[in-house]
Parts: sequence; structure tokens; C-alpha cells
Amino acid sequence: MKYIYQLKKYRFFFTILLLNFIANTNAVAQMEYQPYSFQFYQKLNSTLYSTGTDIHTSLKPYIITDSLLKHKYDSLMNYGSDGEHHSWGYRKLFNEHMIDVKSSGSTFYADLLPDFGIGRDFSNKQTTSTTSLGLQVGGTVGNKFYYNISGYQSSAIFPEYMSTYINQVGIIPGQAYAKTYTTNGYDWSYITATVSYTVNDYFNITAGRDKTFIGDGYRSMLLSDFASPYPFFRLTGTLGNVTYMAMWSYMDDPASTSQYGINRHKFGVFHYLDWNVNNRISLGFFENITGFFTDDNGVKRPFDFNYINPIIFMKPVNNSSDDPDKSLLGFTGKYKISDGITAYGQFALDEFHSKDFFSNDGAVDNKYGWQLGFRGTDLFAIHNLNFLLEYNTAKPYTYSARSAIENYSENGEPLAHPWGANFRELVGLLNYTYKRFDFSTEVDLGRYGLDMNGLNYGGDIFQIYTDPARPYGNYTGQGLTTNMVYLEGKIAYVINPKYNMRLELGGIFRTEQNSEFHDKTTMLTIGLRSSFRDLYTDITSFKTH
Repeated sequence: MKYIYQLKKYRFFFTILLLNFIANTNAVAQMEYQPYSFQFYQKLNSTLYSTGTDIHTSLKPYIITDSLLKHKYDSLMNYGSDGEHHSWGYRKLFNEHMIDVKSSGSTFYADLLPDFGIGRDFSNKQTTSTTSLGLQVGGTVGNKFYYNISGYQSSAIFPEYMSTYINQVGIIPGQAYAKTYTTNGYDWSYITATVSYTVNDYFNITAGRDKTFIGDGYRSMLLSDFASPYPFFRLTGTLGNVTYMAMWSYMDDPASTSQYGINRHKFGVFHYLDWNVNNRISLGFFENITGFFTDDNGVKRPFDFNYINPIIFMKPVNNSSDDPDKSLLGFTGKYKISDGITAYGQFALDEFHSKDFFSNDGAVDNKYGWQLGFRGTDLFAIHNLNFLLEYNTAKPYTYSARSAIENYSENGEPLAHPWGANFRELVGLLNYTYKRFDFSTEVDLGRYGLDMNGLNYGGDIFQIYTDPARPYGNYTGQGLTTNMVYLEGKIAYVINPKYNMRLELGGIFRTEQNSEFHDKTTMLTIGLRSSFRDLYTDITSFKTH
């Protein structure tokens, strides 16, 4: 009875707060909605992680309203606009959208998005290629309404390690279903759409088909932009030093990774609260609930409208056998050590049983992951030389569930870290920008365990964890212990910053080795790229091969 009273009280408080957000519609700062891309966002580091600002940095994509951040953003997007009179062709090639219409009350833009590349994998004596053409249209109405739609039709011949992953999962990493047309060759389509309405300086409504990222690092142990885009509806409110997000999503559970070989759908409810304690310290609290519309026995189930409730932590993390839905709790933290260095971290708690959690007995239900990292700007006092060093790990069976459909995934890929579970990773990144040139390097060292001998060792989140290889004595990296070294370097010349069209030269060295196979890739690529989106190639094998 007391619990019901407290629940009603909190709902009443939240309703009053929400109405207050919506009612105060007098002043709305000019907003910019910027799709998330790590390569672009890291260029904002000097403002985002300054001890002189209190910007909420962990919830992405950003709706940019802060005046200092807007100034930095405009300087990047308008680079090369020197105020001189240039020809129409020069402006369209280097400074403007292909179609760029502005009036007193609205804007409209449209661009072709080319993504053409060719490469050579010298280790496997294979020529790779990418042929992709996209189109985006977008604009604003007044200073409150933003929209963007982008779509790509693509085909590619991938290196061996990418093809191995695609053949095992059935998905082009982070994009869509793969249609095979030749050896290592695939066709696919990729579509995103976003509509955003900023009611006032405190409240935003966004809906569409896209991705959300939570965290201050390169990876996220809570919600990343690795998996395919999904339909969502998101409410975001900011009051003082607190930002709160509630999001509802509709996701796929494809036959390619299902134990039952059938296509099904599921839903996700996400809550995230980010609290800037002061200009240096931030704390965040995360909750996810994953549910299904059709269970493993084919029984259909209606959506539980109690999940429309936008209040965080209304469901405990017990994930018991009599609870039809699965939950995940998380915590984030950030400390600005100085203007040049920020420490950050995350903790994801998938299941909690105090007896096993504190006993260190390697119980199968002892499921959690964490992250610790440092990032900063102007390394060695070199302007625009940004760095990141990050450690990520997840215990075996983390993100998996009692029911095959309720694992923490979308369209056959993890919603959190791309490697699933049962892994350790150390990743370092360096990024340097000089005028229109971008230089980037990545060093990624990983150790993880794959399933072997038909037993579930906890790395494959699509396997139900109630049938483990052993109930106790589990450890990170168990099973077929595999080591990966991934090195990548890129040099890009940004032709047009409006849609990130660039000439790009890249190189990858990758080894993946265990007692059953040893894969090696040494390749160079060159191409014409465009758009703001992360397409990850630092991935691991999904299974043995």
C-alpha cells in the first residue's frame, strides 16, 4: 500500500513538472540537431569538456542550443566561408548544401551523399570495394521544428573478417539485412529519419528511425550506436543542471540470430537522468526494459501500457523467472580533471543477486560490465590534437536473457558494446584536425571467449543463459580464448563540411587468433565518403569458423 502511494505521488510530481516544461514556451534559443558521429563530435571537445561549461555531454545526438557550443559548431560547419564572393560552383562544392533554401521562417536543404571506395587486402589477396549513393533532405520551420531524412542504396565487397561476421549474423554491421550477390559481396539499403520539436528551452520531443548513444566514451556499455537504426519516440527535458530522457523503441529480433529461426519484434523502454553536480562532476542513472510481443512458444502478448510511465527505476533488476520482461540498470560518471583531461566511466548491471555478486564465485547470474576512460584535448600543447584511452569489459552472459527474444539487442546485433559479452578491451584513439585535413588513428587490443564444443560460454548474447557451460567458476575470456589486435589509420580531406563529404585514405592491420583459427587482414582503402554516421569495422568474430 505504501509503495502504491509513493508511486502515485511521484507520478503526480512528474506530471506537474512536465506541464511546467510545456507551458513555458516564451523563449526558445535557436537550435541545431546534429546526427552523432564520434569523429565529428570529438572536434567539439575543447568546449564540451571545458571546466568553464556545464553542458550535458553524455546523451547523443545533441540538440545544440548552448551559445558557446553553437559558436564552435558553426565554426566547423561553416569552415571556408570567408565572406569573399565565390562562384556558385565553388560554394556548392566547398561550403553549401547542394540545394540550400533559406527564408525568414524556414530552411530547406538537400544533398547527394556519395560513398565510393576501393581497397586491397594484401593478406588475403583480395580487392574490396564500396558503391553507395545516398540522398538526404532536411530543414527547419521556425526555431523549434527540425527534420532530416536520409537513405542509401549500397553494395560492397568486404574483407574476409567482415564477410565472416556478416555471414554469421546476416546483418551488414550497424545497417541492415545483407543480400548476397557474389563471394564476399552484398547489397543493402539504409534509411534514417528524424523529426524534432523543441517546445521551449526545457523540453524537446523527437521521433523517427535512428540511433541513440549514451556515454562520454568511444564505446558504451549502456546504449551505443552500433546496431541498426530503429523506430523510436523520445522525450527530453532539461531543468537547471539536470537532463532527463525517456524513450520508447520498436526493435527486430531476426531469424538469423534467433534460436528458433523466426523473425519477431520486441520493444525497449529507456530512461536516463544526467545530473551535472557542478562544472566538473556529472553523474548519470540509466534504466532499460526489454519486452516482447510474441514469446518463445508463439504466444502473442499486448504491449503493457504501464511502460508508458516515464519515471526511472520503477522496475527492479531481478529478472526473475516469473517476470515477463528484462531490465538493465546503469550508472555513468564524469570528472573534468582539467580543461585538457576528463575521466569518465560506466557500470551496467544486468542481474543482481547479492549472495553471488559479493562472493566472487563466478556464478552465471553475476552479470555486469564496466568502463573506465580518459579523454582530452590539445595533447602535448598541440591545438586540435585530441586523445582517448578506454578500457571496457563485460562478464560472461551479460546482456543475455532467460528468453531468446529478450537479449539486449536490435536486429541481430548488440545494443551496447559491439563485442557482446565475455570480453576485455583496451582502445586508444588520436585525432588531429588541421584546416580541412583530419588525421585519426586507433589501437584496439581485445581478449574474449567464443563458444566451443556446443557449449554456451557467455559471449554470445543471443543464447539463453539458463543453459550455461557451467553454473559457477565462470571468468572473463572463458571458452575459446581469442586475442585480437586492431590498428587503423585515416587521412581525410574534408571537401564540404555541411554533409562531411571527404576524400579519405585509410589502412587497417588486424589479427584475430585462437587455437582453432588465425585470421589476418592488412589492407589499404581510398574513397570518396560523406554523411555523419559511425560505421564500425573494429569488430570481432561472432562465432568460431
